[in-house]
Amino acid sequence: MSDETSAHTPRRTFAIISHPDAGKTTLTEKLLLYGGAIHLAGSVRASKARRHATSDWMELEKQRGISITSSVLQFPYAGVRFNLLDTPGHQDFSEDTYRTLTAADCAVMLIDVAKGVEAQTRKLFQVCRMRNTPVVTFMNKLDRPGQDPFDLMTEVENLLGIRCVPVTWPIGMGPLFKGVYDRIDKTVLLFQRNTDHGASVANMDVVPADDPRLAEILGESLWQTFQDEVALLEGAGGDFDLEKFQAGEITPVFWGSAMNNFGVEPFLAKFKEMAPAPGPRQSSRGQVKPADPEFSAFVFKVQANMDKAHRDRVAFLRVCSGKFTSGMWVHHARLGKDVRLSRPQQFFAQERTAVDEAYPGDVLGIFDPGTFRIGDTLCTGPMLAFDAVPRFSPEHFARLRPKDPSRRKQFVSGLSQLVEEGTVQHFQVPGQEQIPVLGVVGQLQFEVLVHRLKDEYSVEVVLEPLPYQHARWVRGEGATLEAFSDRGYGACVLDQDQRLVVLFKSDWSLQVAERDFPKVTFESTAPLELATV
Repeated sequence: MSDETSAHTPRRTFAIISHPDAGKTTLTEKLLLYGGAIHLAGSVRASKARRHATSDWMELEKQRGISITSSVLQFPYAGVRFNLLDTPGHQDFSEDTYRTLTAADCAVMLIDVAKGVEAQTRKLFQVCRMRNTPVVTFMNKLDRPGQDPFDLMTEVENLLGIRCVPVTWPIGMGPLFKGVYDRIDKTVLLFQRNTDHGASVANMDVVPADDPRLAEILGESLWQTFQDEVALLEGAGGDFDLEKFQAGEITPVFWGSAMNNFGVEPFLAKFKEMAPAPGPRQSSRGQVKPADPEFSAFVFKVQANMDKAHRDRVAFLRVCSGKFTSGMWVHHARLGKDVRLSRPQQFFAQERTAVDEAYPGDVLGIFDPGTFRIGDTLCTGPMLAFDAVPRFSPEHFARLRPKDPSRRKQFVSGLSQLVEEGTVQHFQVPGQEQIPVLGVVGQLQFEVLVHRLKDEYSVEVVLEPLPYQHARWVRGEGATLEAFSDRGYGACVLDQDQRLVVLFKSDWSLQVAERDFPKVTFESTAPLELATV
């Protein structure tokens, strides 16, 4: 179980995971609305004349109406401080999502009731399962026709292998969606549609489930369906168990429509009680607990040019133990030296607020002069390093060069910063360092790279696709550049840490290499090395 630090406001740090278009950014907006962090919710589907979603700050995100980089959003609610890590929904940016999930203590899995469990949802759920991250489920878009609620829960259980325990239950669906039944409080929450398309909070009436007026309020048919479903739930739905949830054995299920604000406030009120406090983290020195007196944190994200006018660069830290104070000196595990954490800020998308102190569970932005990488551990006391943040194998590759050779200095500077962010992976062919080889997990990442180099660094580039399908970090006896060169597998390159990587042209060429080098391991992820202690 997690241990709560009593000297400050309780923290809850979570991420939202979903397939694209399930309504993730909309739900994020509505949680901020009900938390009092904003007074008017935007929408990614809004016209250009209306507000853009609060969490989407990058210009390309506003143009496309999709989230392509993680945002950090903090808001208070009922005595708890929430740190919401808003992640990209598009599958081409899943690597950023995987990294961000390492900083979360809990995840909210958002499912479109019409589409059910989709491919990206399954992938992200498995990442949560690998890290034993508790998952809450929010069934969204009840204002539209969708699948039968019982069938949806069965699909989640069968595809994801986790038992569903409904905490709220929908009353009607589509045009007939009236509200939800709170199984814990035994109340019916009836929502009223507002006239501003969900930009403000929805009015809600709370009626005891056994109130005889319900039959008249709901209508005979809907009331009878509600009675039948509640009886079935009481017989087979199971009761919510906090320990089983935090152990990852069950997922509590909520129902609603984020677009119309139906079911959002009941979800947030219950989520406040369910979401785990910051817990212990595994490190090279064993478990690090939030209550430990020494400060520790790790970098899970680096972002350049959140303020283009100042060409700034920010490293995002997740605090794991102890207390952070502005300007403190810490050990940098990878570099093996002390560094000063200057200009600490907390964020509301791109809006910044200077902070003097922070506690376990908090997410901070620190000015980065080029010192930090994703996965770096920072601490006071004995040197340690947290479990590494993995680097995933790219699936698309290209060479990159500036159109105008006179802009090469800006090209090198911009590319270097974006590589450090994790936007792309950078490889070098020995002897051909002037034209780098780049790799990405999703093709759309190349579009973002080209856009940002032009928009943020005023460099237009030429992108030349390469015919490779897999990158494998090779280790073991015989894993040398000379051994793999000129074998016809593909290209031999070095990553940013000068480790040998082979870019394979096909599944077949990878299989041949594995057969030719039985004592070599071909790894699809490149975890950062733990510091020696």
